[in-house]
Amino acid sequence: MFTRRRHISFTLTLALPLWLGRMVLSIIYQYNRLLAHLVPVGTPRFLIPVIVIIETVRNVIRPLTLSIRLAANIVAGHLLLTLLGSQGPLLRLFNLSLLIIGLFILLLLEVAVACIQSYVFTILSSLYLNELIRNRFNKIILN
Repeated sequence: MFTRRRHISFTLTLALPLWLGRMVLSIIYQYNRLLAHLVPVGTPRFLIPVIVIIETVRNVIRPLTLSIRLAANIVAGHLLLTLLGSQGPLLRLFNLSLLIIGLFILLLLEVAVACIQSYVFTILSSLYLNELIRNRFNKIILN
């Protein structure tokens, strides 16, 4: 019942390399912009240390939030299918046929949720990488 795909370590291995690659490229190509990006323009001087800590935490937890979102949606679907499917032996024929139809519809919904989650994961990852690319092109254009 506990598949490998629903474990957080599996989903984290999908998100962590993307985040780590982005951070390494940011450090190599635009170290000053990476540090400057931690403080928004117009921040009062006394808030700068707090804002830097908040922005650093935000950047560090990005792969974790992507992984948790993906794992939670996978676990929710598996759990619902398992709970409803375990009621089969207790039901009569008519109710069992309704349960099978319901489980089939739920399975189709799970496939749709998996497609949507892969789309969201890809879009969020590309948005995170787009920050790096946009800053890199701005640096090339300005120089």
